[in-house]
Amino acid sequence: MPPMPPCERYMPVNTHAVGAYYFPNYHVDPRNEAGHGKGWTEWDLVRRATPRFSGHRQPLIPAWGFEDEADPRVMARKIEAAADHGVDFWIFDWYWYDDGPFLERCLQNGFLKAANNARIKFCLMWANHDWIEIHPHKKGAKPPLLHPGRVTPKTFAAITDHVVRDYFCHPSYFTIDGRPYFSIYELGKFIASFGSLPEARAALDAFRRKTTAAGFPGLHLNAVAWGRPILPGESTPADPARVVRELAFDSVTSYVWVHHVKLNASPYTPYTAARDNYLAYWEKARATFAVPYFPNVTMGWDPSPRTAQDDLWEPVGYPFTNILGGNTPAQFREALETICRHYGDQPWKIVTINAWNEWTEGSYLEPDTVNGMAYLEAIKSVFRAWQ
Repeated sequence: MPPMPPCERYMPVNTHAVGAYYFPNYHVDPRNEAGHGKGWTEWDLVRRATPRFSGHRQPLIPAWGFEDEADPRVMARKIEAAADHGVDFWIFDWYWYDDGPFLERCLQNGFLKAANNARIKFCLMWANHDWIEIHPHKKGAKPPLLHPGRVTPKTFAAITDHVVRDYFCHPSYFTIDGRPYFSIYELGKFIASFGSLPEARAALDAFRRKTTAAGFPGLHLNAVAWGRPILPGESTPADPARVVRELAFDSVTSYVWVHHVKLNASPYTPYTAARDNYLAYWEKARATFAVPYFPNVTMGWDPSPRTAQDDLWEPVGYPFTNILGGNTPAQFREALETICRHYGDQPWKIVTINAWNEWTEGSYLEPDTVNGMAYLEAIKSVFRAWQ
């Protein structure tokens, strides 16, 4: 391909930032239509969710309605709400397989065409996990693999060309010290795509060179490290600290608490217990990884909308899992405050939140018909001093 034109500018951010993961499956995508029928989105699962046991609050109804996130006018309202309540950037779950992109219209048509997208930063987490058909999942069935997370080196080269050219140079792209932030979800799948750690390192070094050639001072590579596989097909590297070190990642973070915390109580594990167990993991992670670890705050956990609603509910594996209970706005705020108190003096203080809109996993900041904007108000009140 021809040389990429250098970016004329980049926009650094403050050394304190709050990012929320954005899961873009609430717009129509051709792959989903092929499998589920015309017009299908995960809103269909949200609408059809039912209470599965005593005290179970389902369905969860969005206060804004079942909107099309690929509509830039719809996205503009989301941007206003995020920016007004202290969310500095969205980390888009971003999908690209050997046969091309998936779920990209939210970012391409929604965010990038929203008139106010300068109000919030965005960045990408390459969600390079296997895409399994669990929408919904029938208990006991073997879910088919639709899109393998492992890709060819040629595909990764095309991914990085596209990302540098079409996203990093956008003035709203999130950077750390001027270096675009790019996160990789599943380290095991990434290494398997190249066959060895040295070959994976060579691919990342080529990505770094492309980024500097585009006019940036470098690339900030972030690893999502976790110890408890959740989705079918997920795997955990035997020594994630070694992988992070040898691939020269710049930071580490988490996607969701349940990657580190076992939900012991059935059906509800207390939110405060999960919080405290995650804090213990954070202390361990600080000692394990030689690079900054950006802590996570999870708003909730309930993937039951992804189960077949006529199945007897029991915790037999994702999406039939125990859920977090007591995750009120007040408890969420306390978790945010606790993270702030434990942060310490590392130069970059970044918190990731799960999630802006994981409605089918019960973890969302968008307003619902019960709590309204209360979770966003909690972020605003806690991180006001960071703005």
